[in-house]
Amino acid sequence: MRTALPLLPTQRTWEPVIDQHETWLAVNPVQGCNKACGYCYLVDRGQTRVKPTELATPQRTVDLLLASPYYHPQAVLALYTCTDALSTPRTRAHLTALLGELTTRGVHNPVCLITKCAVTDDVIDTIRSTRAAGTPVIVYLSYSGLGPDIERGIDHDALREDFPRLHAAGIPVIHYWRPLTPANADPDTITRVLDLAARYSACSVAVGLKVKPGARDQMTELWPELAADDLPLETADAVWPRQAWELLDSLPHRYPNHPIFQTNSCALAHVLQRPDAHRIHGTATCTTNHCPGSQRERCATASPVPVTADDIRSSLVWLGVPKIRSVNWDATQRTATLEGSLSTRDRNNVAQRYAITIRARRAVEDRYWAGRLEGGRPLVIDS
Repeated sequence: MRTALPLLPTQRTWEPVIDQHETWLAVNPVQGCNKACGYCYLVDRGQTRVKPTELATPQRTVDLLLASPYYHPQAVLALYTCTDALSTPRTRAHLTALLGELTTRGVHNPVCLITKCAVTDDVIDTIRSTRAAGTPVIVYLSYSGLGPDIERGIDHDALREDFPRLHAAGIPVIHYWRPLTPANADPDTITRVLDLAARYSACSVAVGLKVKPGARDQMTELWPELAADDLPLETADAVWPRQAWELLDSLPHRYPNHPIFQTNSCALAHVLQRPDAHRIHGTATCTTNHCPGSQRERCATASPVPVTADDIRSSLVWLGVPKIRSVNWDATQRTATLEGSLSTRDRNNVAQRYAITIRARRAVEDRYWAGRLEGGRPLVIDS
């Protein structure tokens, strides 16, 4: 009788240190997380339940950022999206050093930091000094009411305490209300989460469950109904449990002064007090956001950046995409239709630089999840 061989550990797969995501530039000099959230997009990359690994020093990170073709002065920087920078003393030290390096080098792009861990006093002090030096820093607190059975290794009491501590320190907080699954879709959980978040954060970003290509089996373990073959999970913007989706429209009545967005770019624009650069205003997505009138006015009255087909073509060449055969530019709709395929990162970068819409076939090898900017729509299912 043959003895079964032990399963080999999943090979760790690394992201670029500087990369373009849908809303922001991801800055990932440290990768790998010692936590084990069941829905995490790092699971199939072998980057959960591992020791965080430094790929670039703070100084080298800023060098790579400024040399990246994706970088531009208006870009928002999301730090450490492949780990939780507050999870260990070493990663916290890297974070404080990186914020100091950005300040020293005069990099004043808005900075976002996403965490589920306790925000320590030294990190608060560094964020305050960074903001005082002219770099906006926003903390995303990822709190959705899920328990330790799904968010394994998270101290939820410490996470809840982050809200009043950051508020008292004058640091802007965006409540990252994600993911929403049947496990946290009931009215009692939603009320408990938002009663805290609405008191101490500037707004909430409500996201269902993102299912990137290849992650269907992983997400089905959390939500068995997703096993149905006819569900277009990977092309949806996000998957929502119907119970949570139907509660969204009633939330402004309970939380009239707390904006709730389904698009992260709109939440960022609101907190940064600048018009959205992602072509959301006036669309069906815009109307689903519970957005304050002041922000809608800011978006409506913004002056568009002048752009031509040659500008778009030149930007693509700068990104290393010289083979686009044609760019059909509709100045009235501010939409460029490209002949040929384009990666999600390249499309998002050029679209954000000029606040335009780009339509092109998705590159075959692209494994980034579909989003609103790509035309993805919410998928609402019964559970």
